[in-house]
Amino acid sequence: MSRDGAAFNEFFADYFPRLFRFTLRRVNDDQEAARDIVQAALTRGVRRLETYRGEASLFTWLCQITRRELSDHLSRLRREQTYVHRLVELEDDPHSRGILESIPADAAGEPDAVAHRDDLAARVHAALDYLPSHYAQVLELKYLEDLSMEAIATRLGVSVIAVQSLLARARQAFRDVGSTLLPSPGGAP
Repeated sequence: MSRDGAAFNEFFADYFPRLFRFTLRRVNDDQEAARDIVQAALTRGVRRLETYRGEASLFTWLCQITRRELSDHLSRLRREQTYVHRLVELEDDPHSRGILESIPADAAGEPDAVAHRDDLAARVHAALDYLPSHYAQVLELKYLEDLSMEAIATRLGVSVIAVQSLLARARQAFRDVGSTLLPSPGGAP
């Protein structure tokens, strides 16, 4: 093992358990969420270690990063809960239910449609895999996690203008890669 690998393992072994305990209380003992949050915080901390100024202990600095990750996690949970609540309200509304029930069934559940959707999803994931990681990351934050430009800027530690620029370049790169991997509008790959 390299010295860097050994140093990282020592860093992780020292800080992960403490940050895990710090986070676990704040996520109602959800161990999986705590593990994900701490891992993201440690990753961010390692990437931004050059910004550590030593004004507080390293643990305190990592706790602050963990708080930001925790805040992002809780914001995602609130968005998901709001979305589910709105869906339930729509299902319970007699007018909405009548409209939904009057829509004729489509072929979305048919084997060919499912296979086509699965194939398209695999091609989208392949296109994302071909992109530079920072392009894939910003596209996932915007379109899969549905984060605002401000939230993405905070998550990436850059300005909103930098996010807008990065997102524009990422979209173009996705289009370029996607043109070879994704089916044309007519349906043929």
